[in-house]
Amino acid sequence: MELKSSVKDAMKDAMRDKDKPRLGTIRLIMAEIKRIEVDERTEIDDERLLTILDKMVKQRRDSAKQYIDAGRTELAQVETDEIAIIQEFLPEALTEEELNALVAEAVNESGASSMQDMGKVMAILKPKVQGRADMGSISGKVKKALL
Repeated sequence: MELKSSVKDAMKDAMRDKDKPRLGTIRLIMAEIKRIEVDERTEIDDERLLTILDKMVKQRRDSAKQYIDAGRTELAQVETDEIAIIQEFLPEALTEEELNALVAEAVNESGASSMQDMGKVMAILKPKVQGRADMGSISGKVKKALL
């Protein structure tokens, strides 16, 4: 609940500062929270909110890449700006060394020896890296470690 209240506080601050781009992005976050709460009739906890924010960042990265490929750099910049705002609410990103150490630790902990054990390794890693690293890059590191 702490994360959700910090998003609400940031929205109030953006309103006071009349920061329209920031306010718009934070409103998108709040709208997604509300949508899920209404659809599922549940209160979102911090862990679930991290998942939501992570998904929003991934969507924007994909959109920015498509805009760049289409030559629409101004729209890609909007997406990049939104990513920066959303990432303010995510925990600090892990470094490459930390990621490699976590992958090695998870492989050892799960006793994984082949690609068939990748699910076990990912199940151990996901709660540790949620919101702090891109799961696609983690998946690639796990594949390398298991080959």
